[in-house]
Amino acid sequence: MKKYIFAAALMLGVGTVIYTSVQSCTTLATSDLGLSVIKRFLINGIDKGMGIYSNKDAFLQNNMVDKALPKQLREINSTLEKIAPSLVAKEREYIAQAASYTVNISKPILVDAVNSLNAQDVTRIIQGEKGTATQILKEKTAQRLVAAITPKVDEQLNQYGIVKTINTALSGSNLLGSLLGGNSNTVNAGGLSQLASEQLVNGLFNIIEDYEIQNSKALLGPLGK
Repeated sequence: MKKYIFAAALMLGVGTVIYTSVQSCTTLATSDLGLSVIKRFLINGIDKGMGIYSNKDAFLQNNMVDKALPKQLREINSTLEKIAPSLVAKEREYIAQAASYTVNISKPILVDAVNSLNAQDVTRIIQGEKGTATQILKEKTAQRLVAAITPKVDEQLNQYGIVKTINTALSGSNLLGSLLGGNSNTVNAGGLSQLASEQLVNGLFNIIEDYEIQNSKALLGPLGK
C-alpha cells in the first residue's frame, strides 16, 4: 500500500495546529485527524459552491453550471435561440435567481452528508482518483437534493412567468412539448423545474469537484511525486 504525505492545518478551539506526518492509507483513514481534514476539505468546497449560488452574477459566469445543463433543456434552448433568442438569456437569469433560494435547502443536506463520512469513505477517497470525495458526496445526496429543491425552483420559475413566456414563444411548435410532458405545443412547468433543479444540483457538484481537484495535492500527495 502506498504511503501518503498528509499535511493539514486544523482549527482546534481558538488555536491553529499544524500537523505533518507520513502515514499509510489505513492509518490516515482511521484517524480522527484524517477524517476531520477531509470533512473540512469538502465543507470548503461546499461553501465555495454556495457562495456562487448566492450571487447571480457569479452563477451566470460559472462554466461549471453551464456544463451541467441537461440534454433536454439544452435542446429547448437551442430551439429558443432560433425563435426568440432573448428568452434563453432570461431563462438563465431566472434560474440563477432561483438558485439563490435553494442555498438554505441544499447546504444542510450536504453538510449532514459530510458529517456522516466514516473511515471506510476516507479510505476510498485516499485510494481513489481525484474527485472521489465529491463522487461519494454525490452518491449520498444527489437524488435527495433534487427532490428537496424542485418545489422551490418551481415556485420561483412560475413567479417569474418564464414557463408561460416560453410556451408563448413556442406556440404552434410541435417539437418540444413531448420533452417535458406537455401536449404537442406546450412545455410542462413541472418538467422545466425538474430539469432546472437537476442542472443546479449537478452544477454544484461540478464546482465542489473542481475545488477538490484543484486543491487535493495540498491534502494528499503520493511520495515521490
